[in-house]
This record gives sequence, C-alpha cells and structure tokens, in this order.
Amino acid sequence: MKKNGLLSLIIICCSIISQAQLRIALAGGGHQSSVIETNDLPNWNDIKDSYKGRTGLHLGFIADLQFGMNSKFYFQPGVLYHHKGRKFDQRFDPSTSTIISQKNTQYVNYIDVPLNIVRKFGTKTKFLIGAGPYASFFFNGQETSQTITQTGVSQSEENNDLPVGKKPGQYEVLNFGVNGLIGVEFGRVFLTANYSRSLNDFYTAIDYNGTFKHQVTGITLGVFLGKPVAIEKIKDKDRDGIPDDQDSCKTEPGPAITNGCPDTDADGIADHKDECPTESGTLATNGCPDKDVDGVADKDDKCPDIKGPQSNNGCPIPDKDSDGVADDVDKCPDVAGVALYGGCPVPDTDNDGVDDHNDRCPTVAGLAKYNGCPIPDTDRDGVNDEEDKCPKEKGTKENSGCPEVKKEIVDKVNFAAQRIQFEHAKADLLPGSLKVLDDVAKILLENPLLNVLIEGHTSNDGVYAANMILSEKRAERVKSYLESKGIEASRLTTKGYGPDQPLTTGKTAAEKSQNRRVELKLSN
Repeated sequence: MKKNGLLSLIIICCSIISQAQLRIALAGGGHQSSVIETNDLPNWNDIKDSYKGRTGLHLGFIADLQFGMNSKFYFQPGVLYHHKGRKFDQRFDPSTSTIISQKNTQYVNYIDVPLNIVRKFGTKTKFLIGAGPYASFFFNGQETSQTITQTGVSQSEENNDLPVGKKPGQYEVLNFGVNGLIGVEFGRVFLTANYSRSLNDFYTAIDYNGTFKHQVTGITLGVFLGKPVAIEKIKDKDRDGIPDDQDSCKTEPGPAITNGCPDTDADGIADHKDECPTESGTLATNGCPDKDVDGVADKDDKCPDIKGPQSNNGCPIPDKDSDGVADDVDKCPDVAGVALYGGCPVPDTDNDGVDDHNDRCPTVAGLAKYNGCPIPDTDRDGVNDEEDKCPKEKGTKENSGCPEVKKEIVDKVNFAAQRIQFEHAKADLLPGSLKVLDDVAKILLENPLLNVLIEGHTSNDGVYAANMILSEKRAERVKSYLESKGIEASRLTTKGYGPDQPLTTGKTAAEKSQNRRVELKLSN
C-alpha cells in the first residue's frame, strides 16, 4: 500500500508536466543522523543522554522537472545512498563498578528515494524551498558492542549482516517519512539545507517495547550534468486538454467526461449521442430532462413532477401505508411494513423490541445489544455477565459473582503480613521477611484467581512527604519480591498511605512500631 502510494505520486507529478525541461544533478553532502526512541524501560531517563547521533554522508542523483514552461514549481525525485543510525557511549563510576565504559553503534545504510515539490524564487540566483515524502530501502548496516573494564577491553562484538524483517531484533526493509529543504541555486550548482523524519519504525527491539524513528539534518551540494533535456509536448489538435490518442473528437473541443467530444448542455453526454443536446438531462433518459429523476424523460412522463415507474408511464403506483411497497403487491396495504415480508411489518414473536429478522433468540425475550437474546451467564452461577466480576467462574450474588476467598487463606496471609519487617527508615526487607513472603507467594501460586492489594504504612515520625514515599517504596519492594517468585504483576497492586491510617495513636515506641507495617488484602 505504501509503495503504491509513492508510485502514484510519481505518476501524477509526471503526468502534469508538459512543455518543460529535465535536468539531472549529481548531489551529495554531510549530515547528522539520530534516532528518536520511546520505550517502556524504567531507567530510560538515566541512559537516553548516552545516545548520540551519527555523522554520515549521502550521495546520489536528483532530477529537476519543471511543471510548465512558466511555472515556478518543480518536481524533484531522487535516488541517494544514505548513512543513518546512532551510537551509544556510557561511562561508569570506577568506585562502584568494574566496568569503565560501554560503547555501542547502530549504523544503518539505505537507498533513499525523496519525492519533493520545490518552489523557486528569483531569476539568476534562485531561492529554493520544498518538501515531500520519501522512501528508504534497507541496503546494509553494522552493529558493534564494546565493554571496557578496569583491566582493559573484556568483550567486543561486531555484526555486519543485519537481519531484516518484522521480528524482534530485525530491521524493516522499507522505511518512509517526510523531508524538507531550503537553499539557493546559481547556474548549474545548488546548495540546500535538508531535514527528514521517518514516520514508521525502522527497527524492532528484542526484549522491550519501543518505537524507533530516524531523524536527519544535513547539507547537500549538487551540480547539474550536461544540458537540459526538453520534454515533448503532448499532441492535442483541438486544445481541449485531452491528448489526441485519447480524444474521440480530435478536431472538436470537448470535456474529458465525453472523451473530448462537444457537450452543449454540459450534462456529460456527447451531443452526437444526446437526444436533447440543448437541454441538460440524464444518461437514463438519453440526455433529455427528467425533473422527478425516475428514469422517464419529461417528454414521455405523464407525471413529470412525481416519480413513477416506466411501466406506469412515469406515474407512481398507490402506496396507502407509505412503506415503499406498492399497493398492488402489498400483502398489508393498510399497515407499513417491509418488502421482505411482502409489505407487512417484521414480526417480533417474543415482544422484546427486536424483530425476528434480527433476533437470534426469536422465542425468548432479550436485549438489542445481545441481538435479542437475554444477558448471558457464562458460568451459570445466577449472576449475569454484565454484573459478574468473575464471569468464567461460579460465585455468589453477594460477592458479585466471584467465589468467596476462604477464611483460612485470609488468616494465613494476614498472619504473614504481620511478620514482614524492613530496615529502619528504609525499604529493604530484613532476611526474616523473605521466608514469610515465600509462604505468601506459595498461597498465590496455588490460588491463581486471587489478587493482592499491598498497602504500605508508616508511623508519624519524621517528615510527612518522606513517609508517603517510604510507604510506597516498601509496598513496591514487596510486590517486586512476589513477582520474582512467579506472581504475575497484573495480580499485584500497591498503595502507600504513609502515616494516614494508623492502628494506634502512635504516642509510644510500641504503638509507633505497630503503625509501621505492610498489609496484604486479598480479592478475586
């Protein structure tokens, strides 16, 4: 689809160019490319500044086709070899890491096909401004990775055969986008500043979700080769804008709709085929007027102002109930209906407001949103799916269609939550808490329908804002540990309440200790 769109643009631009000249230029220059990336990595803000652009070259040919002898607009398609990509250089603190630096490159080379429309101002020295779409076809590329430790280079990798496709780790064969230019032209030489931005992702990451788009800013110097080549003018004897090889009336001017033949009344029917050449008409009436547009020409229509079939000389057949079914074939001429049922109304056997024609349960009353069927109850627990929070598992009405969480499981989890401990004023779990959380993880693995709300609470000691952050971090730490034991993240929710929900007044050290806690609340 995208390739077809670019081809169509080329064809359209070339088709409107006539009485003009074609020039070909050898063009090239330098540029700075970069990759605009967005992703879901949690540490992206810490590493994104380590990515830098790639300095590269582009070289190829650009055509210059004038839209007309006196036109200031030009079509400039091109074919250029183009460097794109980026590099990565991250430094580490030697006091905390054995790694000194990590360097990577992601260099991708393309054959670019820009399709620009350019406006030129001036005579001898011309000012240029233009823009248009482009397509990039993958040519080759290179990926390198180098890790430097305090003892020297420990690992170095290089890949000169980049995979192409749509799978993770692969590069798209076709990359497309938009570009613009501004510059000057003097004689056979032009100099432009260029900018381009891709619209689709050129790469798919291996182990995370992200978008990857090229952005390039550069300078192009071009030199036109040889003399301009004149484009032959299309032959059109009657000068009606239709080439003679497509004109059915080469010596008489006419519009395209009649293949170049005269159409005096401009009704889209050539005069030599029009029974009423001086009166605008329709194709159905051979070019004669038809005021009521019923396919019967006014000159033959006994009811020229009212639609009617040709079989009744253009007059309508009576339809007392105005349902579009003529009385002579209407089985219910006094009641509006539909043609499918011979002019009678569509029946509604179950009286649910959905006629039998559209009712999948025509004998049982239902709702229109379910095509006339009752609201389904998938698990057959007496709670319909619209009200059932667990539509695929039997439950109770009191628990909104979900099964009750067993008391013994709630007691076990509550008991475990009371034994979760952290280092003072930190979100680090004490060793003794890990065994407790292992027991909770085991319970959740054995009961895959259970979800957990992890609440973090603190005492009222210290700064309120800091306590709010600490309570959230502690809840998140418990969540991370449970995830490491195989519990899906979608089953775990965290909330930090800080000192806002104390169990005690928090006046004594013992009471404050009780307020520093994590609560685990189960639900289906």
